[in-house]
Amino acid sequence: METLNIARWQFGITTVYHFFFVPLTIGLAFVVAGYQTAWYRTKKDSYLKLTKFFGKLFLINFAMGVVTGIVQEFQFGMNWSDYSRFVGDIFGAPLAMEGLLSFFLESTFIGLWIFGWDRLSPRLHLASIWLAAIGTFLSAYFILAANSFMQNPVGYRFNTATNRVELTDIWAVLTNKVTLVTFPHTIAAAFLTGGGFVLGVSLWRLVRRPDVDRNAFRSAAKAGAIIVLVAATAVAITGDRQAKVMTQVQPMKMAAAEALYDTKAHAGFSIFTVGTLRGGDEVFSVRIPGLLSYLATGDFHAEVEGINDLQAAYEAKYGPGNYTPNIPLTYWTFRLMIGIGMSAALAAVWLLWTIRKGRIPQGRWWARAALIIPFTPLLGNSFGWIFTEMGRQPWIVFGLMPTSAGVSPGVSAAEVLISLIGFTLVYGLLAVIEMRLLLTTIQAGLPELPPSEPDAPDEGIDDEERQLAFAY
Repeated sequence: METLNIARWQFGITTVYHFFFVPLTIGLAFVVAGYQTAWYRTKKDSYLKLTKFFGKLFLINFAMGVVTGIVQEFQFGMNWSDYSRFVGDIFGAPLAMEGLLSFFLESTFIGLWIFGWDRLSPRLHLASIWLAAIGTFLSAYFILAANSFMQNPVGYRFNTATNRVELTDIWAVLTNKVTLVTFPHTIAAAFLTGGGFVLGVSLWRLVRRPDVDRNAFRSAAKAGAIIVLVAATAVAITGDRQAKVMTQVQPMKMAAAEALYDTKAHAGFSIFTVGTLRGGDEVFSVRIPGLLSYLATGDFHAEVEGINDLQAAYEAKYGPGNYTPNIPLTYWTFRLMIGIGMSAALAAVWLLWTIRKGRIPQGRWWARAALIIPFTPLLGNSFGWIFTEMGRQPWIVFGLMPTSAGVSPGVSAAEVLISLIGFTLVYGLLAVIEMRLLLTTIQAGLPELPPSEPDAPDEGIDDEERQLAFAY
C-alpha cells in the first residue's frame, strides 16, 4: 500500500483506458474523411450515409478520448510532481504544442464539421474533416515526442544548481530517433484499429440485418478489410524498425522481451516458453532460430546482450540496484501485442474470401467474429503500450530518473487510493455510457437522408471546380 505502487496502478489504469480511444479516433477520422471525399466526388447516397454513420461513431469516441485525456495531463502534477519538476521544461514543451496547435486544430474543425453541413460550402465542409484528421496526426506526434524523451533523453542539459534537466534543443526532442520510428508504427496501428472497427461493425450489420443497407455495409466491410491488411503490413514493417532502435537505446527492454538472461549470438525468438522467473532456466519453448538477433540488429547471427550482463553494466554505470523490468509481464505483453493485434489481418483475409462475387457472410460464427474483431487491434495497442512503459522500468526517464523518485512527496497513500477508486468507478460508468451510445448508433443503422441532401455537392460548383475536386 505504498504511495508509489498505488500511483503507478492509477497511472496504468487511466493510461490504458485513455489509449483505447486514441488509435480508434485517429483511424476513424480518416475513414470518415475518405467516405466524405467519395461522396463529394461521386454524389452517391450510400457514401453520404456511411459518412454520417461512421462520423457519429467517431464523434462519440472523440468526446470520450478528450475527457479521459484531460485526466492524463493533470495526473503528472497530482501524483508525479517530482517528475514534473525534474523534466517539466522539456516534457511540457511538446505537450504545450499539442494543446495549442493540434488539439485546437482538431476541436475547431470538428466543430465546423458538426455544425457546417448546411452552412458551409461542400468543399469547405470536406476540408474541415480532413483538417480535423490531420490534427489527430499532429497530436499523436507531439505526445509521442514527449514520451520518447522518457525512453531516450535528448536535447537537454542537467542543471546542478536546481537539480533539474533543462531544454537546450527542441528540434532534437522533436526529431528523437525513438519518435521517428514510434510515430509511423503508432499511426499504422491506429489505421489497423480504425479498419478493424469498420470491418467489425459492417460485418455485424451484414450478419444480423442482411436485408437493410446490404450493399453499403458489404462495401464498408470490404473497405475495412483492405485497410486492416494494408495497416497490418505497415505495422509489421515499422515495428521491425522500432525494435532495432529500441535495442540501441534500451537493450534491457529487448532482452526482457525474450527473457534472454545470457548474451548470445544467433539468438532465437520463442513463440512460447516455460521457464524460471529469475534464473533463466528454460523448461520448454517453441523457438525460431536467429529471429531475435534479426529483430534486434538486422543480422540473424548478431550478438544480443542478455539480462545478466546488462544488469552488471548498469550497476557499474548507475550504482547498486535492480535494473531489470518485470520479465514475465514484458515477455508476454510483447507476444500478445503481436499475436492479438495482428489476428485482425487473418479475419480480414477470411472476410474478403467469403464476400467475393457478391456473397454475404452467414452463420453464428460470423456474428461472434464481428464482436471480436474490433477489440483485437485495441488490445494489441494496449499490450504494446504496457510493454513500452513496463519494459523501461525501473526508469521513469531512462538513465536520468528512476520511477521511485518521480512520485509526489506531499501525497499520501490514502489520498492516491481514494482517487484511484474514484477514477476507476467513473471510468467504469463512462465505459457503460460509451458502449450504450455506440451500440444504439450501430443498431439504428444508416441514417435517412432528406430528399435534397444528396444533391448538395452540385450547388455553387462550376465545371472547373468539379474537375479540381476529382483531381483531389
